[in-house]
Order: sequence, then structure tokens, then C-alpha cells
Amino acid sequence: MRVSDVLASKGSDAIYTIKPEASIRELLDVLADRNIGAMVVSDDGETMIGIVSERDVVRKLRDVENARDVTVASIMTTDVQVAGPDDSFKSLMIAMTEHRVRHIPVLDDGRLVGVLSIGDAVKHRMEQLEFERDQLNKYVSGG
Repeated sequence: MRVSDVLASKGSDAIYTIKPEASIRELLDVLADRNIGAMVVSDDGETMIGIVSERDVVRKLRDVENARDVTVASIMTTDVQVAGPDDSFKSLMIAMTEHRVRHIPVLDDGRLVGVLSIGDAVKHRMEQLEFERDQLNKYVSGG
């Protein structure tokens, strides 16, 4: 099982990016309107500069007096865990667990091809387990 398989099973290939000079207000609007927990920070929508998540907002703006004057660049994470389409599903799950991240951008030759959330990974794994269960039930029942 590969990262590309999880991307294909998502049901949507939408990738939401935000420019580093965007305001926190813009960020909050998009996160809320799209019901997402993170966005890739990018100048061109194809290359990644960083990632900004709800956690970044909470942790880095907590003590900022005028948070609306802050830009995405000032709170984004630049040391980003990434995956490639050919990486194993297991390595994706290990990276999410060990680094305590909920969103991992998928890059193919430096180009952004998707973002996987912990929810995407759990959904995919549950579908795998259900398929395996159904196959075992079919085998046991002789069907």
C-alpha cells in the first residue's frame, strides 16, 4: 500500500494553499469555510514553503496582542514532514505518529500533489480492514 493509493481514495484532489504574506484573518476564513485543519504555504500553488495548521494558530498567536496584524509566514512551520507518492502507507503513519503531525503534504519531484490528513489515513485503513474482513468472511463461508 502506497501513499498514492491513499491520495486516490480520498475522493477529492483539492489542495488548498495560502501565500506567506496572507493575513491571519484570511487564513482563519479559509480554514473555517473549507472545514480543514491546515494549509500548505506556497507562492505559486505548486511548491511548498511551509505548512500552517490550527495548532500553529493556537500555539504561536496565544501571546500576540494584535494577532490580526500577523502574517502566515510568521507562524507557519517550515520543518515540514512530507511524503512521496511511492512511499509506503506504513511510513506515512509512522511519520504522523512520531512527529505528532496531523497533515502531511505529498510532493512529487518537489511539486505539491496532495495533502493527507490523519483522518484520510484512518479512513483508508478502516476501508482496508473492512475489505479484509469481508474477504475472510467470504472465504470461511465458502462464498
